[in-house]
Amino acid sequence: MTDYRSIDFSPIIDASADEVVTASHVRDVALPSGGVLALITLDNGRDHTRPNTLGPRTLDGLRIVLDELAARAAAGEIAAVGITGKPFIFAAGADLSKVSSLASEQNARLMAQFGHHVLGKLGTLGVPSFAFVNGLALGGAMEIALHCDYRTLDSSAAALAFPEVFLGIIPGWGGATLVPNLIGIEKALEVVVSNPLKNNRMLKPQQALELGLFDRMFGSASFLERSIAWADGVLTGAVAVERTHVPGKLERLTKWPAAIKIARDTLKARIGTAARAPYVALDLLSAAKDNDLVRGFEREDEALAELISGDQFAASIYAFDLVQKRAKRPAGAPDRELAKPVKKVGVIGAGLMASQFALLFARKLRVPVLITDLDQGRVDKGLDYIRGEIDTMEAKGRLSADDANQVRALVSGTTDKAAYADCDWVIEAVFEELGVKQQVFAEIEPIISETAILATNTSSLSVAEIGANLAHPERLVGFHFFNPVAVMPLIEVVKVPTTDDASLATAMAVAKKLGKSAVITADRPGFVVNRLLAKVMGEAARALDEGTPLPVVERALAPIGLPMGPFELIDLVGWKVAAHVQDTMVHAFPERFYASENLHRLAEVDAPLVKSKLGKVEDLSKAGRKAVRLGSRAVDEAEILRRVEDELAREIGLMLDEGVVAAAEDIDLCLILGAGWPFQAGGATPYLDRVGASERSFGRAFHEPRVAGRR
Repeated sequence: MTDYRSIDFSPIIDASADEVVTASHVRDVALPSGGVLALITLDNGRDHTRPNTLGPRTLDGLRIVLDELAARAAAGEIAAVGITGKPFIFAAGADLSKVSSLASEQNARLMAQFGHHVLGKLGTLGVPSFAFVNGLALGGAMEIALHCDYRTLDSSAAALAFPEVFLGIIPGWGGATLVPNLIGIEKALEVVVSNPLKNNRMLKPQQALELGLFDRMFGSASFLERSIAWADGVLTGAVAVERTHVPGKLERLTKWPAAIKIARDTLKARIGTAARAPYVALDLLSAAKDNDLVRGFEREDEALAELISGDQFAASIYAFDLVQKRAKRPAGAPDRELAKPVKKVGVIGAGLMASQFALLFARKLRVPVLITDLDQGRVDKGLDYIRGEIDTMEAKGRLSADDANQVRALVSGTTDKAAYADCDWVIEAVFEELGVKQQVFAEIEPIISETAILATNTSSLSVAEIGANLAHPERLVGFHFFNPVAVMPLIEVVKVPTTDDASLATAMAVAKKLGKSAVITADRPGFVVNRLLAKVMGEAARALDEGTPLPVVERALAPIGLPMGPFELIDLVGWKVAAHVQDTMVHAFPERFYASENLHRLAEVDAPLVKSKLGKVEDLSKAGRKAVRLGSRAVDEAEILRRVEDELAREIGLMLDEGVVAAAEDIDLCLILGAGWPFQAGGATPYLDRVGASERSFGRAFHEPRVAGRR
């Protein structure tokens, strides 16, 4: 049994001199029934843009306060202890900058143990403890609440989650042990493992309450007052707290191991085995069925020490910083004050992609949106799709009735292109063919005002060529969405030499209002994501053409941890689209990109693949086998992986030389947001450094060793 009191935590405290400390302020609150509740308020002294975080010095300050309150409780001065946060923010969890900078195994273990030592005091004060969670609560903040005896929640709390697995670690201050023993194993698997792997899905307050993570929920207008009154009722016995979710003996014996096995099998099928944190979390949740908190916390200490000091956590923090910081300050973006107002949007086309655009613009910008097509039947089909999606969102509670009605009213359709005359932003979503796009712009430009922005959603064609005949090429931008439009967070904003700053600033502002992260790219074939995916798909096709069994090719990239194999990706993108992108890249760079006739042959087959129930590719179908012509020089998985790594490194090096983006970090950001490159791989360029591909390909690393995750 670890005696946390005997451990010297000074090494991590001393190493955190620059920490933004979240103070633990205490004030006494008189309870209605008599007695005193000592209320701790967590506050880092910054405004709401800097959430409370929990670094070593913050934990040390909380430790001192809790020891003082335990002494007061023993003296009979207080009847209870409460803990809350500054307005609208409880805490954003552990200070990740401190965790990553203390990433030796010894310091990582100390960080885990210190969290257990300090937060554990909330349950041993000698009087009941209450967490009044008044806003954002992530990771370690949720664990503060779990260590308290009782918990209330503000109904307007912005986000609640255990995001640790998403970042390559585990809830290591009690979460992996306390959560399953509070709400049961199945719900714990959802909260601790599934949600983080679904793009870090957050819980809404009502969900957290229904799961059993909190005892009561109150509105924000009088949240603290009502929470204190409720706590007083608990103390006097007037309020009974029932926890019906706590697992019993039968669940621990039967449901627990079965749920873990199902979760493990599902993880292997969906994400492979490259990511370590989800499986470590599963092991901890499985072991937690013994309901031994002491042993559980010790298991968390060891797991966190191992993960924090490993490459995947360092890689995840690199990726997290890109998404949280660089994505919000895009490289090369002009002054946002130059952006023009967008009060009406035109979408050229009424097909599936165009309809998705129209719905997104209407939902996010709340301005009138117009769609057109060649005939009224196509327009009506597009409008029906949009209205159906709005109905679905309303039924699922994602849009209120009022919002749904507003969005429906904002979208209209016609065959009359003259209706584009008062649009400020017009985006084409027509067939991916240069002549078609040029013709569309030739028809539209005389109709719209000279100040309106023209955008193209091309995935691989030259934006400059699309706009070659424009009278005002300065207002042209590429605006490349990824499918599904509502889900994928990236937009590649393509700047051509003629694009002026006002048009570019407008594009960046529109992307932000749409809730997307925008990366500015040069007008080069495939831009970033498709150029690099064409490398992956090309090498997969090459291996298949050589005679390698498709299951071998599909497994070859598993060590990277990509969300799907290359042929599953091709099938998702669409075989004809994939073949078209490949042809575009081969045409642009015939000496570097692989052309496969088999891609075109498979594109003509209705169902070229056999898939599992989970949608994973198992092999070519009978029709697919008949369609292809294969060689007899099969290669192994290691060779395919090495080829892909080396080709990616070489191509990224050339892209940086060409100035496609400002820096390697922008390549990584595009692949994380647009291609699902896994966080634990840390972006493509650090990964390629770690495996030596950048050295093999052009003799140097993309990053210094520390950024590349080397130790």
